[in-house]
Amino acid sequence: MNLPQQDALVSLALFVGMLACLETGRRIGAARKKEQPEGGSDGSGAVDGAVFGLLGLLLAFTFSGAAERFDNRRALIVQEANAIGTAWLRLDVLSPEARETLRGRFRDYLDSRLLVYRKLPDLEAAQAELRRSAELQSEIWALATQAARAEGPPAPMLVLPALNEMFDITTTRTAAGFRHPPAVVFAMLAGLCLLSALLAGVGMGGRPSRPWLHMGAYALVMSLAFFLIRNLEYPRLGLIRVDAADQVLVDLRASMN
Repeated sequence: MNLPQQDALVSLALFVGMLACLETGRRIGAARKKEQPEGGSDGSGAVDGAVFGLLGLLLAFTFSGAAERFDNRRALIVQEANAIGTAWLRLDVLSPEARETLRGRFRDYLDSRLLVYRKLPDLEAAQAELRRSAELQSEIWALATQAARAEGPPAPMLVLPALNEMFDITTTRTAAGFRHPPAVVFAMLAGLCLLSALLAGVGMGGRPSRPWLHMGAYALVMSLAFFLIRNLEYPRLGLIRVDAADQVLVDLRASMN
């Protein structure tokens, strides 16, 4: 089962669970209303406010964090394209023979970098392709250092730093792909959704009939928000994709032919 299916099932379970909590809370509230027809303040409003406030904060932080990481991943793709393009242009300072050999490796390297993310969500295949990219990095570095030394100044100062930056962005992008909140954060978010539904249901206990519209809308909105946050966190695996940003790398590869 892939990640979108897992998230869809979890969100559906959260929706059903919230409806159940709302109904349970409504029954508890109705029973309390019968025991205390006159009502009165019991201080529960402060508890409700604290729970809903915490839920709102957690939703805001998780959503804003996921959106920020999503934008950062797109920006890193552009940075990698710029780094590879710069290194490609600086190969012009090398001898024609060395330049053509390195350009062939560059084409293979960029093809490999594109395949790393195209093979997702197959993590094993993506990791195998990532290892191939690392091997190509070693080959490119060995060939470039040898050619730059043979060429003499200013070739080493122009080519080698550009290659360094090109390789460094690979590590940065890989690390960014693993930057996610701990699973306990999502578990707490789901737990707060259920708890808030229970408390909201208690508040509805005084009504003679079930407010299905409010109950359904609340459960639906919260479960959809949870689903959206999860998909923003995993833009290579979920329904919200960052693949469109790869076009800059595809365009760069086309210019290398």
